[in-house]
Amino acid sequence: RKLIFTLFTIILTYSLFAQTNTPTANKKRLWKTEGLFSFNVGQGGSRNWAAGSQKFTLQAAAYLNLQATRKWRKNIWENNLDLAYAFINTNETGFRKSDDKIDFVSMFRHRITKKDDMVGLGAWFNMRTQFHDGHDYDENPPKRISGIMPPRYLTLCPGFDIRKKNASLFVSPIAPRMVVFTNRPYSFAYQGGVKPDGSQEIPLSWHYNVDPVRKVRFELGALVSVKYKGEIAKNVTYSTRADFFSNYLDDPQNIDIFWNNVFHLKVNNWLIVNYNFDLIYDDDVKLFGEHNNKAATQLHSQLGVGFAARFK
Repeated sequence: RKLIFTLFTIILTYSLFAQTNTPTANKKRLWKTEGLFSFNVGQGGSRNWAAGSQKFTLQAAAYLNLQATRKWRKNIWENNLDLAYAFINTNETGFRKSDDKIDFVSMFRHRITKKDDMVGLGAWFNMRTQFHDGHDYDENPPKRISGIMPPRYLTLCPGFDIRKKNASLFVSPIAPRMVVFTNRPYSFAYQGGVKPDGSQEIPLSWHYNVDPVRKVRFELGALVSVKYKGEIAKNVTYSTRADFFSNYLDDPQNIDIFWNNVFHLKVNNWLIVNYNFDLIYDDDVKLFGEHNNKAATQLHSQLGVGFAARFK
């Protein structure tokens, strides 16, 4: 685990700042970098409003995408970091987050075809987690169901990559993955996990099929990752990534899916419309259903209008 954590830190740091280490004698940049930051905010309120309304509402969302790519000879190293955080605050419900994501992907490939860049061999690394605790507000008191370490998904695998124009396909027949649950794996809502009726709470990590004592679940399976980014209309950019994972060690017929979709509509140089849609299915995440013990398809969408800044 320490080795993978260290590798991730080195990759991220080097990817974002390596271009500053270019020798002065060689003015050609080794790394091509770009980024997009957007911030949306909205506020509302009422007083003596007969139609009914919250007295105060505040919502805000921030998104950051960073990319760093290096090409040399037959090699390419691509890094992509997606960060998102959004919240809603009202006078009745208080602070509740509406989006929370940390998603980092790094891929190295070596071209094996002679005339084009279509087929390559390489390695794919992914880390997914979030910034802040998540809660189930249907429970009383609200129950913590996630956090920055519960869970964190780490995948590092070899494979081959096929790409053409704006699309790519990465396939790995041997993909190790770890589900890390090092932050409060028990996380009981009641003292000692004993409910008022005398029954015992289920440790939080069990809902992710992770032993709370070991704190880590190891999986070995097959991975397919499909990616596309392009302009689908004037000033409208669409990017998507879909990851499919089958765990050979436990119910390989149940495919885990992570599908991210982002639409960017550029109004002018500083105003942008964002629409994000995410779909996740993980058979090991059993937080849903009447008794909060079943897996289900997770859907999330976010629409925002606000300020944006692109930088290279």
